[in-house]
Amino acid sequence: MTDHVLAASASTVHWGYWDAARPPVLRIASGDSVTIDTLSGEPADLPADEGLILPEHRAVLAGTPRGSGPHLLTGPIWVDGAEPGDVLQVTISDIRLRQDWGWNVIEPLLGTLPEDFPQRRHLIIPLDRAAGVARLPWGSVVPLKPFFGNFGVAPPPHYGRITSIIPREHGGNMDNKDLGAGCTVYFPVFNRGALFSAGDGHAAQGDGEVCLSAIETSLRGTFELVVRKDLHLGFPRAETATHLIALGMHEDLDDAVRQALRNMIAWLGERNGLAAQDAYTLCSIAADLHVTQMVDINKGAHCMLPKSVLPPGPLAANAA
Repeated sequence: MTDHVLAASASTVHWGYWDAARPPVLRIASGDSVTIDTLSGEPADLPADEGLILPEHRAVLAGTPRGSGPHLLTGPIWVDGAEPGDVLQVTISDIRLRQDWGWNVIEPLLGTLPEDFPQRRHLIIPLDRAAGVARLPWGSVVPLKPFFGNFGVAPPPHYGRITSIIPREHGGNMDNKDLGAGCTVYFPVFNRGALFSAGDGHAAQGDGEVCLSAIETSLRGTFELVVRKDLHLGFPRAETATHLIALGMHEDLDDAVRQALRNMIAWLGERNGLAAQDAYTLCSIAADLHVTQMVDINKGAHCMLPKSVLPPGPLAANAA
């Protein structure tokens, strides 16, 4: 295994879009790890104090063509051997903050309650890395739990260039706070090389991300990327040391919930040989349904099942 480093620069960052036609900025072997530097914030999101801003941030904004979304994504990374129909197994081994501040914004016509909050409000929020907390202007102290809101593989090539805002089957803007350090995410591959990118760092977020944004910040993450030819998926799924996590994404939140639940039921059949009716009952008894986010057009839901309640039968050899 080789360890790689990918810095954020005008040549390695794509701003506001996913596109299978974007050339890779790094090529690695399956099983290699890569430490990726990311940035967060368009010009209006940055603090007035230039001394707080990472040296490359302004240069990236000045030198990177903007797509239709706001997210700065570092990549894509080509993984040798990945072919359409395979799965890219992404293990997040470490996530660290790159700066001592984050930002949060409410925007007109966006968020969960746009009719209640019609004015823009932008906050710069201090991050205390030593204490592991964010200190909000009204006195609240919030624990930091960093994760990448927007990461995945390039979408199907016939989609062309798509916005970074809407999460889809390739991953993208999932905004799932449970996909942090120690998590493994499985992405279906739609292009040769898989073409993995990451960005949209969050220092802390509640399920729902209701006002539109979390505490957005610049992160450094270390990812191990493995091509799995023994798996075949149509939609991402994830697991931690303690839980299976099935995802759902749809404009209608009810449909996103149904998708997450159906994906979990199918997974339990593949993984543990559980009959669908038994899996449905187990989910009703032991799984938790979370509203992932309400603000990315395709709303998100995820179903979390503790591994401790899985039946003792043998794990399928080719199941995640």
